[in-house]
Amino acid sequence: MATVITQASLAGLWPCTSKSKFLTGSSGKLTREFSIKTASSSAARSLRIEAKKGEWMPGLASPGYLNGSLPGDNGFDPLALAEDPENLKWFVQAELVNGRWAMLGVAGMLLPEIFTKIGIINVPEWYDAGKAEYFASSSTLFVVEFILFHYVELRRWQDIKNPGSVNQDPIFKNYSLPPNEVGYPGGIFNPLNFAPTQEAKEKELANGRLAMLAFLGFVVQHNVTGKGPFDNLLQHISDPWHNTIVQTFGGN
Repeated sequence: MATVITQASLAGLWPCTSKSKFLTGSSGKLTREFSIKTASSSAARSLRIEAKKGEWMPGLASPGYLNGSLPGDNGFDPLALAEDPENLKWFVQAELVNGRWAMLGVAGMLLPEIFTKIGIINVPEWYDAGKAEYFASSSTLFVVEFILFHYVELRRWQDIKNPGSVNQDPIFKNYSLPPNEVGYPGGIFNPLNFAPTQEAKEKELANGRLAMLAFLGFVVQHNVTGKGPFDNLLQHISDPWHNTIVQTFGGN
């Protein structure tokens, strides 16, 4: 070890930015090349660092049932929840749908607060939305939403068990979805006609996971500060050195 350090003392280490590549649908690898210049030689050597898709922690073997072929699959399943292939199919779709709901939820929590603060609309904060008066009582709305969600989830489960079996609307017969893979219905749900490529799926899952974390952050922020995310941001910007998470949890 000492010999190696003596013979190859590093005088400089810098990234070769022209050869940096992030996750793409084709390679699925995170690659970075560095140029290393030793003190004893002016010649630069190239060091290639590559994180393979399907390895959420370098050096830790991924489960055999997670081989990196699924979008967003980084081999992370410490509890072996997806070991059963049938469960894995359901979990894949569950994460996709929850990610989409999280993206809508985060936008629904953040944007109304911003528009209210700048005077465009006047609506309650997301944590007070349930206290407002609507066209029906909260219990009635809950029952209606429960029935509708149950209906949608049953049809989604049917689509997973038998893909394409629920493309035809049973009530509005003139509406039907084109035959697509499960989770990407197309038609009216894809007005811009985006193709469900591997790269697009990776990006959607990454944004969905980020939105789920953001939703959790909004809830924790409100429980700690009693304010919405936009208020917290404005408070931080007004005095960034003192209005931070450290002072918040410290009670200052």
